[in-house]
Amino acid sequence: MAGSTPTLRRRQLASRLRELRESAGLSIKEAADGIECSPAKISRIETAQRGAIPRDVRDLCVLYGITDQTKIGELMEMAREAKQPGLIQEYGLTAAEDKVRDYINIETTATSISEFQTAFLPGLLQTEDYARALIRAMLPRMTQEVLESRTQARIKRQEILRQQDPPQYWAVFDEAVLMRPVGDGHTMHQQLSRLIEVAGLPNVTIQVVPLAIGPYMGLDNSFVLFNIPDLPTPDIIYLENLTTVNYLEKPTDIAPYREAIDRLRAVALDPRASMALILQTRDSFKIDG
Repeated sequence: MAGSTPTLRRRQLASRLRELRESAGLSIKEAADGIECSPAKISRIETAQRGAIPRDVRDLCVLYGITDQTKIGELMEMAREAKQPGLIQEYGLTAAEDKVRDYINIETTATSISEFQTAFLPGLLQTEDYARALIRAMLPRMTQEVLESRTQARIKRQEILRQQDPPQYWAVFDEAVLMRPVGDGHTMHQQLSRLIEVAGLPNVTIQVVPLAIGPYMGLDNSFVLFNIPDLPTPDIIYLENLTTVNYLEKPTDIAPYREAIDRLRAVALDPRASMALILQTRDSFKIDG
């Protein structure tokens, strides 16, 4: 594997090791005594101030009562990846939940999120029916159980927009996204109504890039920019295609996406005009029954 910076993977590993220790009912000192190291070392590992070597991860898993060798192996691999310059994570259905969990870990830590979509509405803005229809269409071999799990996880993610001290969220998407039917007319009518509702939140800005402007920078690539101030390099770009996800954290990699964001804000309709277009498009969808 190759891809995002050590900080991201280290933070993910730190979070999981802390959860395992707490589930085992052990204090930091007890964990340190168990693997014969200082409490300061455990604390630094759990706060991502230092990396954990695979041997320490294995010993901590044993101490915490983890017997699943596959899970232990995955955590040890995370420790190795944290030393690499980045991460591209291959995934299929068997790894899908890990992919979702990693994304949520970043999303819930960010203080600001900027998202651009060319094909479908952002997950943080989707209704349950829209999300279910979209996931089913994009992953047709997914079982009903996994479909429901992924749908509910997506809906639960949206709580961050209404929580105390929520992130600043800016979403921009192509007008074609509004026109593409996902589900039936009722689903689309409800979905576009949801956009108007969420746009009323003080921390949310929604803009639409009209078809009339023609091609523009970013048209060929959806992406999400997260800002996490307490990281050494606070910006993280998330990219996804059919078989891979990619996290970018190097400033030189992020610079083109920041430029794209500035240009997208300039070419998109302002928020008020965007709402008018969404309302007009919503009313074009017939409500069955």
